[in-house]
Amino acid sequence: MPRQVPARPAARRAAGRRTPDADAGNLALKRLVPRALVVAFLAGGTTAFVAQDKAVRLDVDGAPRTLHTFADDVTELLADEGVTVGAHDRVSPAPGTGIGHGDEVVVRYGRPVTLTLDGVRHQVWTTADTVAGALREFGVRAEGAHLSAARSTRIARTGLALTVRTERTVTFMADGQERTLRTNAATVREALAQAGITLEGQDTTSVAPGSFPRDGQTVSVLRITDTHEVREETVPYAVERSEDPALFRGVERVERAGRNGVRRVTYAVRTVNGVRLTPRRTAEELVHRPVSRVVRTGTRQRPASPGGADGLNWSALAACESGGRPTAVDPSGTYGGLYQFDAQTWHSLGGSGRPQNAPAAEQTHRAKKLYVQRGASPWPLCGRRLTG
Repeated sequence: MPRQVPARPAARRAAGRRTPDADAGNLALKRLVPRALVVAFLAGGTTAFVAQDKAVRLDVDGAPRTLHTFADDVTELLADEGVTVGAHDRVSPAPGTGIGHGDEVVVRYGRPVTLTLDGVRHQVWTTADTVAGALREFGVRAEGAHLSAARSTRIARTGLALTVRTERTVTFMADGQERTLRTNAATVREALAQAGITLEGQDTTSVAPGSFPRDGQTVSVLRITDTHEVREETVPYAVERSEDPALFRGVERVERAGRNGVRRVTYAVRTVNGVRLTPRRTAEELVHRPVSRVVRTGTRQRPASPGGADGLNWSALAACESGGRPTAVDPSGTYGGLYQFDAQTWHSLGGSGRPQNAPAAEQTHRAKKLYVQRGASPWPLCGRRLTG
């Protein structure tokens, strides 16, 4: 007798599915199968028919069941059972793998997880259905960690938002002491409290108190004291100059003496861990205004010879310097004569001996020579009398 030809894949899939339209024919099929088997056995085709029917265990997301199928591989089986898988789902064995009698096919659906791990946000996928399983899958060390959801919490297919703060080692340097602790705190401020350290007033830390404490991080506590200081400071006076054609060049006459002002300045002073920082100016007030110095500067051409200085008031200068006495000597014995020459200046002008021993006329002549060379500067206090 001829061998029975195996059914084609499409026919096998149709045979493996149950539809409402086929319900009426199932009874007839059951009646016909035994007869077909007998006929097939007698015809020698029993082996080819039975080999197409397999008992397979299908576990879809933790819901296992055993079924009979004519599918040749995993992809065909899932299509027959209406199981759709996506890029983030896991199928074992892989789609396309051939299957045989007694095999097991496992499908685990992917679940989106918004994972904030130690302050850093990640968007990840997992096929685990609990928080504990997801943590194992992500390789996250959960011992001592803070979890926003219990480890036994189920993860729906719609996903889950999970915050994890692992246990870290943080060292604080405060008040001359070092304190190290293990913590899963969310902020440096929270870890400070766990270490028994209190911030008061302007106190702060070397990193922002609201920042995330990193493993192995050392944080210094800054004890800050703010005070104020008030100082009175000098405001220098200005000099106002004007030209005077009645005065020889190089001659200056002070019309009004200058006077410094006073300014009251407030400074903010900060001390950090006992170290005083540079004061910062915060306010100022002018207590006394400065008074400008008024000076007249000569522009008149200086005489080229002592004779050109004859028009100056030499007697007034002598009266101011020596009281008009040709033999006058200052208490130190350094300066002498009508115009109080020192010995070096007297000799540079051609004089000999001591100026107080020379006739008054010679003293005046040599004073005129000095004026031609240097103006009234040799007589800083009385020089103004020459033109006054």
